[in-house]
Amino acid sequence: MAPEQLPDRIEGERLTLRRWVTADAPILAVSVKRNLEHLRPWMPWAAYEPLPMDDRLVLLNTWEREWLDGGDAVMAILLGGDVVGGTGLHRRRGPHGIEIGYWVDKDHLGQGIARDTVSMLTTAALAQSEISFVEIHHDKANVRSARIPEGLGYEFVGESTDTVDAPGEIGIDCAWRVTADTWKTD
Repeated sequence: MAPEQLPDRIEGERLTLRRWVTADAPILAVSVKRNLEHLRPWMPWAAYEPLPMDDRLVLLNTWEREWLDGGDAVMAILLGGDVVGGTGLHRRRGPHGIEIGYWVDKDHLGQGIARDTVSMLTTAALAQSEISFVEIHHDKANVRSARIPEGLGYEFVGESTDTVDAPGEIGIDCAWRVTADTWKTD
């Protein structure tokens, strides 16, 4: 049995999260390019950027097919219609778990965008019938990322050795988890 399809759009008080679609290829390219040096230390995929447009379209089509098949939901973070980052619900944690990933535009750091995004995604993920927990993973050196799950009441569940996939990483994965029973919505 295929997993329940993850949401394709989530509306918040000030942010909208919606799946990237092929028509977004140009704006995704611009957003990634302007943030590349900000993303490169922490995002392994940034090593392959900037992607040629044909490759970006293949990527967006892959995300679409995976979502239609009950897989990940890879989304834009929008503030007033402007892209201010990217995020996703990722089925990396088995049939009952979801992992949240996120990045915020360099000019929008410190404005609560990551916090609001993770809060919205956590609530949406835990509303799925088969999901019982949500996790966030980050390299220990990425101190900024640690503030988000900690501030939202996720429980720190430990560190483990990990491969170094991006230049800012030190190879220590930090895992945070929240369950439906412990999640406090705003």
